[in-house]
Amino acid sequence: MKMPNEIIIKPLLTEKNLLMKDKNNTLTFKVSVDASKIEIAKAVETLFKTKVAEVRVINMMGKKKRLGKFEGNKASFKKAYVKLRKGQKKVEYFEGL
Repeated sequence: MKMPNEIIIKPLLTEKNLLMKDKNNTLTFKVSVDASKIEIAKAVETLFKTKVAEVRVINMMGKKKRLGKFEGNKASFKKAYVKLRKGQKKVEYFEGL
């Protein structure tokens, strides 16, 4: 079993994700490719000391990139949308942004 900081790689901070945080109380993370929804929920609960209501997961396919005549692919990754329960405090990591 993986540790919580191995499951959650980093938070994704874009304009869309910050609006989702304010309106829907939903946080967005880049997570390990082999992590399940249950593991992601437990990792968020232990790392941020909050309760999770729902987890949605998306597999993001890597994009093709070119540099001159050389072609390659960016790495694929997994993205998780984690909705917190009503009445839960805001996560301090995302406050002040």
